[in-house]
Formats: sequence, C-alpha cells, structure tokens
Amino acid sequence: MGTLLVRNAAVLVTMDGKGTEIEDGGMFIRDGWIEKTDIGPRLPKTADSVVDLSNCVVLPGFINGHHHLYQTLDRACVASQSANLIGWLNGLYPRWAKLTPDDVRLAMEIGLAELALSGCTTVADHHYLWVNGNVAEDHLEVAARVGIRFHLGRGFQNIGQTNGGFAPDSLTEKDDNILADCDRVVSRFHDPTPGALMRIFIAPGSVRTVTPDLLRESAQMARDLDVGFHMHLGETASEIDFVRERSGCRPAELAESLGCVGENTWFAHAVHLNREDVKVLCNHRCGICHCPSSNMRLASGIAPIQQYRKQGLKVGLGVDGSASNDSSNLFAELRLALLLSRVNVKAPDALLEPRAALEMATAGGARLLGRDDIGRLTPGCVADFIAIKLDRIEMLGAEDPVAAIALCALNRVDHSWVNGRSLVADGMLRSVDIAALAERVRRRAVN
Repeated sequence: MGTLLVRNAAVLVTMDGKGTEIEDGGMFIRDGWIEKTDIGPRLPKTADSVVDLSNCVVLPGFINGHHHLYQTLDRACVASQSANLIGWLNGLYPRWAKLTPDDVRLAMEIGLAELALSGCTTVADHHYLWVNGNVAEDHLEVAARVGIRFHLGRGFQNIGQTNGGFAPDSLTEKDDNILADCDRVVSRFHDPTPGALMRIFIAPGSVRTVTPDLLRESAQMARDLDVGFHMHLGETASEIDFVRERSGCRPAELAESLGCVGENTWFAHAVHLNREDVKVLCNHRCGICHCPSSNMRLASGIAPIQQYRKQGLKVGLGVDGSASNDSSNLFAELRLALLLSRVNVKAPDALLEPRAALEMATAGGARLLGRDDIGRLTPGCVADFIAIKLDRIEMLGAEDPVAAIALCALNRVDHSWVNGRSLVADGMLRSVDIAALAERVRRRAVN
C-alpha cells in the first residue's frame, strides 16, 4: 500500500481520550496504519500519496454497532408504519419469509453504501434470518466489495409462534444447526489479527426469541471461540414484563444467570434498564449500543444514555434495521442521540455534550466491538478516517466546527478512508454504482 500523507486539516480530532484536537493537523500513514499525527511542519514532507484536506474537519470514521442490513428493502412498509415492536414484526415477517439470497445481497449493498456515505467505516450487522439458502458468505462478499470494515453477527432465533415467539416457525432454526454454523462461520471467517477487515460475533435475537438453554450455550461458545457476543436487551417495557412473568426476574438478571454477560458482550437498545440492571452490566463490563431513531420510530422509549455513561457503561451508536429506522445514516443517529438525551433533562451539567456524542460514534463504538485499533486517530491505529468540508452550507456560520458535526444536520461525508484506502471522494462512493442499485430495485419491484 505504501505511504499516505494527510496534511493541512483545519482540525484533526484524534479521540485519544485526552481531548486532543490538532489545528493545521495531519497524519503520516504507512500500509494502512497511522505512524504519526501532528501539526503540518512536524510531519514528513513527502509520501507515495499526499492528500490536502485544507478547510476540513478530520476525525475517526463512525462505527455502527448494531444493524439489520437485510431490512433495507422494507423502508416505509405500509403494514408497519404505525406500530410498536410486536405489530411492526407482525407486518414484516411475511415479507422476510420470501427474501432470496439476491434480495439480501441487494439490501446489504444499499445499506452499506448509505452508511459509507454518512461517514461510517465499520459496521456490525446482526443477521438472524437465514432463509431460502442465504448464507454468511453472501454477506461477507458484499461487504468486501463495498470496501467497508465489517463485523458479521451470526444471529438466530429458535422460539417460533407455536411456542409464544414472534416469528413464524419456518423462520426459526434448530439448536444443533445454529451452534454448528456459528462454529463454522467463526472458524472459517473470523480474523482476530490487529487491523482485521472482517470479524464474526455470535448474536442471539433476544431473551424472548431464544430459549435459555441456547442462550447459555451460545454465550459459552462465544467465550470459547474468543469472539463478541451481542443481543437485544431491554428494548421495550413489554419485554421487562414478559421476562418477569416467565422467570421472576428482569432481563439483565436473566442474562447474567445464563452467562450472557461479559467484557465481550454488548446489548442493543437497553431503553428500560433500571439502576440494578446497570450495576449488573457494569460489573461484567458490558456495553450498550444506542439506537435513537429506531427507539422513537417504534415508540419504545428514550434510553437514558447519559446516566449509563456516568455509571460506567460503554456506550456506542447504531442505526438498527432500516425497516425500523427507514435510514442507514450515522450523521442522523449522532445528532438524534445528542438531542434526544436532552429531552427530559433539567440540570445543565447533565446535558450530553457534542464531543461526547462524537466519542460514542467513534471510540465508544470501538470499545463495544472489543477493538483498540479503530475509533481513534493515533499512532498504532488503522487509518479509518473521514473529512467534512467547512464551506458546506450546513457548516457555514459554525463557531465550533467540531461540535457542529454533532449539532448541525449533516447528511453526507465529503471524504473517507478505510485502512488507508479511499472509500468516499468528493461525496461520491468509489465502490458502488448507485444508479445501478436503483435499477436493480426497480427491476425487483416490477418482477
């Protein structure tokens, strides 16, 4: 790959944990790894490639900690436009039962393209419906072609409608098949090496869609294989009631009793955790992926993320599925997370700050995924970074350009790099033909 010199950034935001922001900053990168960040005069003068980012804010690429990419073809679905989680699922499961591998690949490419254009450089996708011949290889091939850093969650559910679940029985799997394929996918595709572009994590649906025995076994498998473990938890008030009725405890307590907690674990949503729940998750060094758009869309509630952060939980951001968000835009999640955290807050010192929201979208997301090589622009990290021009209409008049990235209504990144390779240039995604995607969607609708 050679060397890359990035220079003349108006501000380079390192997310190094010390608040370091370098005016007239830059980076020297070798073979996709950052060797030095500093002001321009202190950097090498030449490199194999030189990028001038004058009049730009540069910061680590955004990390999406929770998604269901297969849902991208189900935006604004009529049957689920005005429903809570259960009604929403009932409207969508008949559609999902018909998904072909081609449909899933198309949905993934659209979702990954939208994410990349919104500044995302790493995606964790929780895929739990393996229908009509869809396999993990489909997902990994699309992600590699788009050029984004990708963590695939080998998800599953084994409780169908016959046993009180949400999904038709045809969309569930047998325990032995689930565990065997989790082992296969991890063994074949998980890359534990620093700077890996592809990793696998194990991802049961939730305590309402997976039996206690399988939750326990899959969590143990994740520990044995040394991979991440991820599931939905505390998303709705009805989940709290369901688990209390069935198990006599709250979901976080049940997760702990089944061994589904640990430093390798992060949970999606966590809207309805109380202080004792948070204590359980903190004791086990778990993380939370906050999905504000989806939580509002499905009337699930407001996750008190500022309280979670103050109590010591790791918190990152996710867009959730495009059928419960109707978007795959991390700029939107970043701004909504900031604004929504202030809705019921009265004390000024309790307000989530713009830079804290940016930290959630970058270094915070890296912590969720158990990575110390992304989310920061410091020596020893991979060169995943984005640039936003200060002369964009949305940024004009901004006194604090770093805070403006969280406060102003941005939609697209101007430039991005993954592993030191250009992914988005001048607002255009290099690896995907958007017009061709639109034509494929049109043909699918006709057929």
